[in-house]
Amino acid sequence: MPQIRPITDLRNTNEISDVCHSRREPVFITKNGYGDLVVMSIETYEEMLETAATDRAISEAEAEFSADGQLHDAKTALSSLRRKHFG
Repeated sequence: MPQIRPITDLRNTNEISDVCHSRREPVFITKNGYGDLVVMSIETYEEMLETAATDRAISEAEAEFSADGQLHDAKTALSSLRRKHFG
């Protein structure tokens, strides 16, 4: 369940930091009852970026397959990459 805190809780930065690190999920900050900010640990942020990059790569691969319908054999592709990058 997401943590939702009022903006006044940001005065206690250690508590917010502890919550972000222990739960490994964002803390939503409200101002006057409305969503205003999202605070999260660096680890959580980096995980979100990594997930987004993976999702983007999968979407690109699916779009490429939809465009030409061509699949590549994994063994052949990996062998080609090894020869290209490792001599």
